[in-house]
Amino acid sequence: MVNWIDWRNALEAEWVWIGSVFLVVFGALLLDFAQKRLLRRLKRGLAATPNLWDDAVLEAVRAPLSLLIWLLGLTFAADIVAQRAEATVFDLIRPVREVGVIAAVAWALIRFINNVEANVIERRDAMGRPVDRTTADAVAKLLRVSVLITAVLVVLQTLGFSVSGVLAFGGIGGLAVGLAAKDLLANFFGGLMVYLDRPFSVGDWVRSPDRDIEGTVEKIGWRLTCIRTFDKRPLYVPNATFTSIAVENPSRMSHRRIYETIGIRYDDAAKMGGIVAAVKQMLLEHPDIDQQQTLIVNFNSFAPSSLDFFVYTFTRTTNWVRYHDVKQDVLLRIYAIIAEHGAEVAFPTSTIHVPEGVAFRGGDGSEQGAPARA
Repeated sequence: MVNWIDWRNALEAEWVWIGSVFLVVFGALLLDFAQKRLLRRLKRGLAATPNLWDDAVLEAVRAPLSLLIWLLGLTFAADIVAQRAEATVFDLIRPVREVGVIAAVAWALIRFINNVEANVIERRDAMGRPVDRTTADAVAKLLRVSVLITAVLVVLQTLGFSVSGVLAFGGIGGLAVGLAAKDLLANFFGGLMVYLDRPFSVGDWVRSPDRDIEGTVEKIGWRLTCIRTFDKRPLYVPNATFTSIAVENPSRMSHRRIYETIGIRYDDAAKMGGIVAAVKQMLLEHPDIDQQQTLIVNFNSFAPSSLDFFVYTFTRTTNWVRYHDVKQDVLLRIYAIIAEHGAEVAFPTSTIHVPEGVAFRGGDGSEQGAPARA
């Protein structure tokens, strides 16, 4: 009878801790399910508000909150099991729980930073107010790095490491790391200079006369800048490169230039003055030519096969496609003006002078005198 009572008490005690573990895990499941439904309803309600921050906070905490609930639930269940077991592995429960909480908070903060960055850019674009994507990206990266460094230091302190010792070791080892990773640091500071000086931004068309670099900037990282070339290939340029080369940013030009030289025949020399005057008047009246910029149309040189005049002016547009439409229209009008004056556009010709008295034999074998010019 005594053995039966002891066996029953042991069985009841066993079921108690098993039931406790089950209740903790089931409670975590219910809590996670409830928070997901609640956040889903809140999201539908906050979607209609113009506030940028509430959406960012709500979206940021969804996944980390689930992680936090399950982390706490499972570690508390493991604490219950640890009371019945003597395994040393359960000594890791407390550090895992503390590190997990720190990781969940850091994850939520990083997601919040990402969401705010995306919301600010999207909202300003929708309102027609341009935003400096390069600055927004730089600020977001600095905040993310700050969160990660802080989280690592807190984790080290939680695990019993001396943060001051870690910082001191970092100062001593910084020199060795700097020497070993000098190229990486050069790219990092090159990226920092790009962020501070801002010679170009994401979306700009850039090119370098020193290197074979030309395309649209897609992304500016801490180590590499991605440039999409005009044949649609990605070009990854180390940021240190931009500290030693000249970079041209055509996206920031104020106007586009038309600079062309046109030649007419020497036989039309008397018509040059009228043609030049008519072309200049046409440019002065052209709606797509900026009259506030330099405008020159002048007879320029006696070329080997033509009399050349040049056109130097600026269009109002900076759009590449529109610029070529305007340039085409200008050139066609110039051709029409030349034709209206009874002149012709010159092309390369050669004149051969044959001395008098020189004869050539015709196809029938007879000799004929050669003309003085041919």
